Amino acid sequence: MATVGYLIGENTPTIVYGNDIPTIANNQLAEMPGWLMLPFFLAINFTEAWRTVNGWVEPSPENLFKLREGYYPGGIGFDPLGFRPTDPKEFATVATKELNNGRLAMLAVAGMCAQELATGQPLFH
Repeated sequence: MATVGYLIGENTPTIVYGNDIPTIANNQLAEMPGWLMLPFFLAINFTEAWRTVNGWVEPSPENLFKLREGYYPGGIGFDPLGFRPTDPKEFATVATKELNNGRLAMLAVAGMCAQELATGQPLFH
């Protein structure tokens, strides 16, 4: 999603400039007005608070950095299409595949980001 979002974000009208001025994806968040960042900020904070409350035991001297029983990191209960396997072995296989694909996507986005930083130009313009 990050790789596709990077490419789409760069090739669609921006909130600040529309189609008039092409901008590189690296600069798009920095160019947004502060008031428009508030919904993103609130959504990220709500998600992190939800994950913390559901995933971690309340902190105390003997329970620092302890996950709740049965909680899997990243598992906030959001699976509207029912893709999560119920079998633990199958889930471990799917989770490993997802992690590996995510790592590959991070390398791809890092390469695109580095290219834009080096050239100062959008990827496909």
